[in-house]
Amino acid sequence: MPVVVVESPAKAKTINQYLGPDYTVLASYGHVRDLPPKDGSVDTDADFEMLWEIASDSKKHVKAIADALKNDPNLILATDPDREGEAISWHLQEALAARKAIKKDTPVSRVVFNAITKTAVTEAMKNPRQVDAPLVEAYLARRALDYLVGFNLSPVLWRKLPGSKSAGRVQSVCLRLIVEREMEIEAFRPQEYWTVSALLKTPRGQTYEARLTTLAGKRLDKFDLKDSTAAEMAVQAITSRDLTVQSVEAKPASRNPSPPFMTSTLQQEASRKFGMGARQTMSAAQRLYEAGLITYMRTDGIDMAPEAVAGARDAIKAKFGDKYLPKESRIYKNKAKNAQEAHECIRPTDMMVDTKAARISDADQQKLYDLIYKRTIASQMSGAQFERTTVEVASGDGQVGLRASGQVLLFDGFLAVYEEGKDDSVVDDDDKRLPQISQGEPAAKDKITPDQHFTQPPPRYTEATLVKRMEELGIGRPSTYASIVTTIQDRDYVTKDKNRLIPQDKGRLVTAFLSNYFHKYVEYDFTADLEDQLDKVSAGDADYKDVLRRFWRDFSAAIAETSELRITDVLEKINEVLEPHLFPAKEDGSDPRLCPNCGEGRLSMRTARSGGAFIGCSNYPECRFTRPFGPPSEEGDAPAIPPEGKLLGEDGGDEIWLHDGRFGPYVQRGVVTEEVKKPPRQSVPRDWPLESVDIEQALKLLNLPREVGPHPEDGEMITATIGRYGPYIKHNKTSATLPSIDDVFTVGMNMAVEILATKLASRGGGRGAAAQPIKELGDHPSGGAMNVMPGRYGPYVKWEKVNATIPKDTAPEDVTPEMAIALVDEKAAKSGKGKAKKAPAKKTASKKPAAKKPAAKKPAAKKPAAKKTPAKSPAASKDE
Repeated sequence: MPVVVVESPAKAKTINQYLGPDYTVLASYGHVRDLPPKDGSVDTDADFEMLWEIASDSKKHVKAIADALKNDPNLILATDPDREGEAISWHLQEALAARKAIKKDTPVSRVVFNAITKTAVTEAMKNPRQVDAPLVEAYLARRALDYLVGFNLSPVLWRKLPGSKSAGRVQSVCLRLIVEREMEIEAFRPQEYWTVSALLKTPRGQTYEARLTTLAGKRLDKFDLKDSTAAEMAVQAITSRDLTVQSVEAKPASRNPSPPFMTSTLQQEASRKFGMGARQTMSAAQRLYEAGLITYMRTDGIDMAPEAVAGARDAIKAKFGDKYLPKESRIYKNKAKNAQEAHECIRPTDMMVDTKAARISDADQQKLYDLIYKRTIASQMSGAQFERTTVEVASGDGQVGLRASGQVLLFDGFLAVYEEGKDDSVVDDDDKRLPQISQGEPAAKDKITPDQHFTQPPPRYTEATLVKRMEELGIGRPSTYASIVTTIQDRDYVTKDKNRLIPQDKGRLVTAFLSNYFHKYVEYDFTADLEDQLDKVSAGDADYKDVLRRFWRDFSAAIAETSELRITDVLEKINEVLEPHLFPAKEDGSDPRLCPNCGEGRLSMRTARSGGAFIGCSNYPECRFTRPFGPPSEEGDAPAIPPEGKLLGEDGGDEIWLHDGRFGPYVQRGVVTEEVKKPPRQSVPRDWPLESVDIEQALKLLNLPREVGPHPEDGEMITATIGRYGPYIKHNKTSATLPSIDDVFTVGMNMAVEILATKLASRGGGRGAAAQPIKELGDHPSGGAMNVMPGRYGPYVKWEKVNATIPKDTAPEDVTPEMAIALVDEKAAKSGKGKAKKAPAKKTASKKPAAKKPAAKKPAAKKPAAKKTPAKSPAASKDE
């Protein structure tokens, strides 16, 4: 039986039913190989040879396919009909060849179908082809670019901006969009303006609203009525004059439906109407596709197959009648620059199956299918017909003029099914209904109202408007939008509040750093041009190695230029870049960077090990003034703690104070007296912003150590407190670190006992027992194992004789091999132990796929992939 391979088991099950018992249908479970996250996976010195490894969880799937081929060596690759699908097929072919499961004469064919229906699948099986070499080359180029940027740029960020995470090729450009929009909003200064409207009455007693458009014989511009005085004068001008209808003009108007969905417009509409994120939308669409209900959901195409158009017209005629059916079919042209992405639109596979008939149980899938079904049907329906009316009203002397607008829907057409949502709705006067109004009749004044307005800043991006903007700029591709938007949120560069994307401190700093030191690579035009080059590769019009050579020549030089940068230099440069934002000019002309506390120091941006940013004084530690990162408040800068201290309130007759001492800020119960020279005190944790410390938090600190409860084994009390090296719990002579400050106040008995037991176990039951690694990271490129180890002062990376501290905000289990390499190499360099030369690694180099011919040949086979599979890293993960 021929072996058919698809990506998912759900898809495999459905296709097996269509093909019957004469075929064996197996799933690859997505990509089976990837670049290992370590130096040398893309060898720039060997013409960009690429080392591939089979993921540990993919080995069993590859083996299952290889075992099936022993019975019938006829292999049919039926992965998704896009660039990623083509790449998965190529990887499978290469991996199976390396296992000798297929040979040079083994029949291998590639089939594609746009929908998982019996007709589509059986038709595809009749039209096999070879793996498309140019599509694979475009994938190789994209994957190599993402690796080179992530693996080389991310360590620069880790070293120069403490707390930063990895930087992706397209993610960084997307982040820049969000940060720049936020800075536009912060720099925005609202401008006041007024409008005047009048409620007018016809001789028949009906009312309608008109807006003032002419005053003193002059057409009004937006800001002509700049204050309440001007608005009141306009009101008096209308009140003192009789008004007459000068003209009534009615014009027919029509509105045509939107085209069917492609990936980006589906994500935008699902966000507008349901608040669904890009990842959530694509996940639901994937399930609908695998169930055979919709066509493939990653596409730049908006055209429909002729049979689908005919099906839509039949459904319209059956459900709505002939008047909703235009005489000619509507034809929509693809926007895609490259034919490989220009698949058919996203549409139902059967136009007669509406949402009710589809019987979908999942709520997200049901809403999304309803959206796709209605949009597809509406796209082939007749346009809506309106009558738009404009009424001009004026005084006899021509000094005052008003206008009323409205429309009447004469025929709903496609609006009977579907109306596209709007990103930021604006009240439209044209939507109002007007009563019967005749030219020459008087317009009696019923009420005249002045309205104050202020200009509004540009809105923050939603996922929908961000995807739309990226599409306009040519950044990314349909299959990449969801992962890009999701990743920048996962890295805490951006948060989402009420569906709006807000950049965080880390995101601002990363953008400022990249914009200054890697400006070219976060330029919108540069990124869009690179996408165009990749499209040319996939079309067979460019060599992917040439694209990589040109990129790497300049990018490697930019990386080298930053190697000698000191953190202090980087922070000062970012201070300069963000100065208008962080230190806006003062009205009195004084220096906006002069410290308001000591009057001598200079304010500048600083970073904490936790990755947070704040504004501090250059006279630290003598002056400990700080304020939050960002522009100063409207009240201006003020010392977080006055020299005499800050009174927070009272508790039990004692005053609770916040002071700034020699060793940092602390809270204190009562005051120093002859009798009480050392009242109760407790240091404020470094991560707590001083301006937010209130009496409730102070009392929490002063009540430490907190009793968690008696240990169940011996009844001795377990306590939680904050010490010199951070939060911890204690039982008898055993102390164990807590993950965060908050845990001091919330840790319960079960967690406390577990943490203490883990600490005792790590000691091996006695003095001198070897500690066990928290996580094994594999070998350093120079040889020797790297491990994450528990330490007295926190976890660290151990390699040979080098112990490198892990950043405070990084959990031990999140440490990746390349992060460990960067940490130990930096520690080794500082300690003078040097960095050993890298041992040459054996590679399995990717070979350039065969050039595309009338029937493209499959890419050349490769050597077996390396056996080790290091943990995946954000730096080396796919940008898109």
